[in-house]
Amino acid sequence: MTSHLLSWLLAYLLGSLSGSLLVGKLFGVDIRRSGSGNAGATNALRTQGWRFALATAVIDLGKGMLAALLIAKIIWPGPMSLDPLSAALACVLFAAHGHCFPIWHGFRGGKGAGTLFGGLLTVLPLVTLLAFAVWLTVLFATGYVGLATVCAALSLPLLYWALVGSGPALLICLLAAALVVWMHRGNLRRVWAGEEHCFEKVRLLPRRPGGK
Repeated sequence: MTSHLLSWLLAYLLGSLSGSLLVGKLFGVDIRRSGSGNAGATNALRTQGWRFALATAVIDLGKGMLAALLIAKIIWPGPMSLDPLSAALACVLFAAHGHCFPIWHGFRGGKGAGTLFGGLLTVLPLVTLLAFAVWLTVLFATGYVGLATVCAALSLPLLYWALVGSGPALLICLLAAALVVWMHRGNLRRVWAGEEHCFEKVRLLPRRPGGK
């Protein structure tokens, strides 16, 4: 069990290296003071442009991949050891928590979706790509990135259950979905109130009356 705790701690510390804040230090910018105040790739795109956002996304996705591929290997066989898939997913989840609540940046980070996506794509490629298809569908239908992310996250445990089965990994997928929903609760409130930022260029459905 000690080995699990060590890997989870390392994954959290890795996740705490926020892409947007690291890139922002190079340019003297803290995007938590701009736009939505979120230290994620979406806010980086809106406030700093695509190059800044791309660098942010590469770092954040890379954290999840590294957590799944490398940090999860710090697991020695034992009576309480998780299976390799569950161990990797647990590390990805802790890296996402680090991204959301980074110890290096005053516990004010992003919303964890990019880091989760990078890690999940590494160990559950089919499930993750199908969840990404859900994300694209909702994004093109509504123009709301946050809503699309929540829908994709909620589809993750359902897709895992349908394609793989149950077990500890399914529980971790449920926890990952819960984290994403919690971190996007403000987005969901704004969507309901018609106040959420919408990417009109990709939106296919007409805006509801009274929406902003």
